[in-house]
Amino acid sequence: MSELFDAVDALLASRATLPPAAERKRLRAAHGLTIDEVATALKVRRATVSGWESGKTEPRPPERDAYARLLDKLAELYPAAPADTATPAPADASVPATFTAAPAPEEAQTLSTGEASEAAAMTATENPQTPAPVTAAPEATPRPGHTTRTSSTSRRPGVKKAAPAGTLADGTDPRFENGPLAVVDVEDGKVLAYCTGGLVLDVPAKSIPALVDWTLREAKLGQPKLSGPGKDADPLLVLTEAALERYGLPATLTEEEKHAGRIPEGHKVIKQLIRAEWKLTKRGFGPWARIYRPATGSERACVQLCIPSWNALDTRHWGEAGQLPPAELARVLGVYASRVMTPRGSTAVTGLELMTALHPPTRASEPDADGKRHSEYNPGSLGKDAIDPMNWPPCEVPDGHPVLKDLPRFHVRGPAEKLFEEAYDWARPMTDAECTLRHLVGIDVNMAFAAGANGLNVGLGEATHVTNPVFDPKLPGSWLVDLSHVDLSRVKVAKDKWVELDGSLLPSPFTPKGERPAGPAWYATPTVAYAQELGYEVRPTEAWVRRANGRYLDGWYNRLRDAYLATMADLGVDADLSPEDFLAAMDGYKSRDPELGLVVSAVKATVKGGLGKLRERPRGEGWRPGEPWRALSRPTWRPDIRAAVISRTRINLHRKIVKHAAFTGRYPIAILSDCVVYASNGTSPLDFLPYRQGKPLPGGFKLGINPGLVKHEGTQDVLWGEEVREKFNAPEFNLARYIKDGTVTDVDNGE
Repeated sequence: MSELFDAVDALLASRATLPPAAERKRLRAAHGLTIDEVATALKVRRATVSGWESGKTEPRPPERDAYARLLDKLAELYPAAPADTATPAPADASVPATFTAAPAPEEAQTLSTGEASEAAAMTATENPQTPAPVTAAPEATPRPGHTTRTSSTSRRPGVKKAAPAGTLADGTDPRFENGPLAVVDVEDGKVLAYCTGGLVLDVPAKSIPALVDWTLREAKLGQPKLSGPGKDADPLLVLTEAALERYGLPATLTEEEKHAGRIPEGHKVIKQLIRAEWKLTKRGFGPWARIYRPATGSERACVQLCIPSWNALDTRHWGEAGQLPPAELARVLGVYASRVMTPRGSTAVTGLELMTALHPPTRASEPDADGKRHSEYNPGSLGKDAIDPMNWPPCEVPDGHPVLKDLPRFHVRGPAEKLFEEAYDWARPMTDAECTLRHLVGIDVNMAFAAGANGLNVGLGEATHVTNPVFDPKLPGSWLVDLSHVDLSRVKVAKDKWVELDGSLLPSPFTPKGERPAGPAWYATPTVAYAQELGYEVRPTEAWVRRANGRYLDGWYNRLRDAYLATMADLGVDADLSPEDFLAAMDGYKSRDPELGLVVSAVKATVKGGLGKLRERPRGEGWRPGEPWRALSRPTWRPDIRAAVISRTRINLHRKIVKHAAFTGRYPIAILSDCVVYASNGTSPLDFLPYRQGKPLPGGFKLGINPGLVKHEGTQDVLWGEEVREKFNAPEFNLARYIKDGTVTDVDNGE
């Protein structure tokens, strides 16, 4: 009989009555519970609970019964307010709330709105010892779904109060309790700042100077530093087109302004900033403007603006994020900020800034005899000074660099003069046997360049020139060595284990185009070390080595890896899935939450862009070959580190290809950067990847979401590949470039 009762209880549980989605969120928030806490208690994913609260999905047994029980208990503690009563919902990270900030007294006078705001900012600056009086603003009528509260006492511009001891209950730094950023918009004539977590602030500022002042005094925006000796992130304001119009800025830039990357210095808003004693960086007022006053001691007074309609959020990296409504955009940028860092510009700029934030160039010394501390070099960082352009190894710098100014004007440097470590762009014709197979399947390495940076030893300072050196695989540097004798037909795949391969079907690991070297060439340490690993002797004739070295990029890799994995987990792709479940989970994963899909794309772009910035080229500005350009003045202009990461990434891929060939007899048909294409009779990677009892080939390709593992990139018919190559009359046409969707838009020119 008890079994029958259990069955009846199960039926009742399967139809347990649940309140509407909005009420579920209200009840959770009322008790101060986070989504993560509920998910942990019910043993489900965070995204699952989020789906229940948004109404996108409904819980099923056995979780449904437990979830209904939780909501019933919460409803007893926090009964819903009567329909005719305007009872504010509790303030919570997931419940929107509107804060009405008190206007500065100058704004209440009979000045024009812009003049009043500028006067407020200037008065507070000219009288730093006198706190600005605060006028309580009347509470606004609550808008549906929002709570109205009056802001606390304002702070003078440029002066931050000491943070209260400890942190808020949820671990938030009280100085930044409203999050790292806000999207400023205008709705029904009111200026609103949409923050992360659904929070909305009323903005009283009537001009850009007043907006900056309000942000620093009232908004409580920003982000704590990522490293002990580092600096807190400045607050970020994202201005919508409506906000631009309200504050006297153009909705879009003219062609001339786009080319210059800024609005003219004579623009009225810039004049307002100057009168209020605010400054702009050398880049001026552009898509990513920084407005600041010089720091006083350790205190900073700086606000960054992001203007999507001026192309601040490049669609190649952020997709359609710039077109999102304010609350949704705040969510996308907020997730990115919390998991990576507050954006400092493009994803490339942010990737580079993240390196510095995790390894600040200086730190405070121990107290001297007088008890004073001084700034000193922070071990493991790149320091605060850039390498003198004339001290760079000629082989490591790009064409046009000052150290190459004495070369003949039209001289083309060859492999023996130039370090050329780049990603793969290689393809070959298919064999007769491969043409009998039905499909071409592409696999792609997750976060390949991030994985290449993980654990990599790189130089921290200047290089030392050495002649006839003994190669040391642990010493970062550039080596001039002849690797043309390495024969891929016979290589080591393990210690003292040689294998015979068809070398004609493999790309060379030493060149991006996969061609066998013809003689001496410059290589980064990982490339030369791989030649030794394959079983061949190496004898460099010259080298530039860096005695001071370390794993500078480890923290950077860890931060970006965690951001990527956490966001993918929110999209239903966990790190512990079986190969079959992983492939299923990856199918259409971005459609489950398109906003988080944008975050994934931005994280990936941060990796590649940050590494690319290590060798930033001249960007106009009247530059001429042989002259220094702006990027050379940065300590983070390090083409040697970029080369080492790309070298290791390419070698990591080649090692897997060799292991796969040795074990299965299958060879790649095309490789583009981190994508590899194989011929197969099936459409899935599982049709040619050697899994045994769920375990992959050791050292070979493994399906999974972690950086360095692979996912399915795309599948096309073999006939498609042959038709494309015949159409363009190119037997070595790189099919990896188009394997994802099969669309070929133009002749493959390698760009």
